[in-house]
Amino acid sequence: MHRFIVTPDELGAGPGNKQGVRDLLTQGSLARDQERFAMPQEQFTDAIALLKADHRKVEDLFGKFEKASGSDRKWEIAQQICNELKIHAQIEEEIFYPACESAVEEDLYKEAFVEHDGAKVLINDIVETGGEGEFFEAKVQVLSEEIEHHVKEEEKPGEGFFAQARDGDVDMVALRDQLLARKEELMAQAENGGLPPAQLTAVHEEPA
Repeated sequence: MHRFIVTPDELGAGPGNKQGVRDLLTQGSLARDQERFAMPQEQFTDAIALLKADHRKVEDLFGKFEKASGSDRKWEIAQQICNELKIHAQIEEEIFYPACESAVEEDLYKEAFVEHDGAKVLINDIVETGGEGEFFEAKVQVLSEEIEHHVKEEEKPGEGFFAQARDGDVDMVALRDQLLARKEELMAQAENGGLPPAQLTAVHEEPA
């Protein structure tokens, strides 16, 4: 690996111009910060685009899980899947679904929560396994199938949840910003101590 070192003189800031170096470094840092915070708005045109990107990311992770060899690698990917799904479900239920309730058919609206809860039961169980047990991989596979069905219901052209929501009187750009802000909070929580078990909304488990 070759390292290229740029000296102060090459930056146009010699020994007598240390402030010039500091200014250049500050400008570079500000540019990186601006790019980091501007990218999401440029990448996701609206709330639905953001949620669809989440779907594609999780689909990719399920594909990686299927191809992975070694229990440690599979467990690592499974944890990523569970965190992504916890965050995605939470921002949908807290922000996106309520904002679109009046635009979406009542049955479809309620079914979305129930489908989430079915996935959450598996997510919590997978996390508790620690990647161990004879049914670990089967649980991840079934979770993949449940998510595939849910995504089809949301993204179905013309009549799916997203299509109905888009036809409603909802500011999808403002909603995107709310979703991004909440998602960033939950991602930070996942990185600093971890997320709690997914909370069920519509399905009530019987106590053991």
